[in-house]
Amino acid sequence: MAKLDQRRIAAFLAQPGACRVVLLHGDDAGLVRERAEALQQSVIGGDDPFRLADLPREAAAKPGALAGEMAALAMTGGRRLVRVRDAADGLAAAVKEALAGPGEALLVLEAGELPARAKLRALLEPAPDATVIACYRERGAELAGSIARMLQAEGVAAEPSALEWLAARLGEDRMLLRREVEKLALYAGAGGRLSEEDVMACGGDGSALDLDEALVAATAGDVASADRALDAAFAEGASPIMVLRAALRHVQRLHLAALGMTSGQSAAGALEALRPPVFFRLKPGFEQALRLWNPDLLAAAGTALLEAEKQGKSGSANRPIPDMVVARAAVLQLARQAVALRRRNAA
Repeated sequence: MAKLDQRRIAAFLAQPGACRVVLLHGDDAGLVRERAEALQQSVIGGDDPFRLADLPREAAAKPGALAGEMAALAMTGGRRLVRVRDAADGLAAAVKEALAGPGEALLVLEAGELPARAKLRALLEPAPDATVIACYRERGAELAGSIARMLQAEGVAAEPSALEWLAARLGEDRMLLRREVEKLALYAGAGGRLSEEDVMACGGDGSALDLDEALVAATAGDVASADRALDAAFAEGASPIMVLRAALRHVQRLHLAALGMTSGQSAAGALEALRPPVFFRLKPGFEQALRLWNPDLLAAAGTALLEAEKQGKSGSANRPIPDMVVARAAVLQLARQAVALRRRNAA
């Protein structure tokens, strides 16, 4: 079956058919886990100890271990599911052995980002009885659609503007997203409909708002506030890559508003034109930032943030740098640059 088209994923997770191995890989660990649990629910209906084998990666890599689990029969009957988390290329030989052996069990491999040349992908993408599903972070309209489906499953609807606002704020981690959706569903109640004001009121706390506060403070030149809010965001569970991507989105929104100002809009008018709207608590800082930065400077800041994300993922060739250090340095560099702009304007 090879790589699965995104439009077919939901149907496959509900009914994997005769597929024997599923490789879930990508940068969204929450989505990888969610899809693995959906497969588990489809195949065995829960946590049946007689039909589920949850193997550590080290145990699965031992010769014969995966093949044996794949060939084993459940004492209570029915198809078994074998689940291996943190899968990596070191499992390729064991997976190849399992595929060549007998058994009707479904093997689910949960991995992080795997390049196209990775051994597991090279082994499974051409295999007729295997499926490879990429689990990358959703954005924009795709993410808004996923949020709508999650809410619908909870018996709740949302206005398009509310979905747009949520998609702009909650797209970095699937597990955090699902928790936020569950909170919104409780807020709305069965059969309820969420407006933009509802989601702004209900979603205006936690790491997302702390992070937004840090970024707005940074681009407004408030170094101390940016540092405190960034600490709070990390404490609430924001990941360094999430911080860098949120910083890039913030700079892109500032750039869009700054372009509006070059066309004759006021700072307040350019801010109000942004969609999704800026959270009311952040408007003063956002407007102050607009008065400091011009489109060229913001474009350069965006390029620097893209480079920071690359560095955060890979480090330098000779001395890997912790991704949290990279993220904090990138945000505080925005703050230092904004301070310099304030001084220049005041001179």
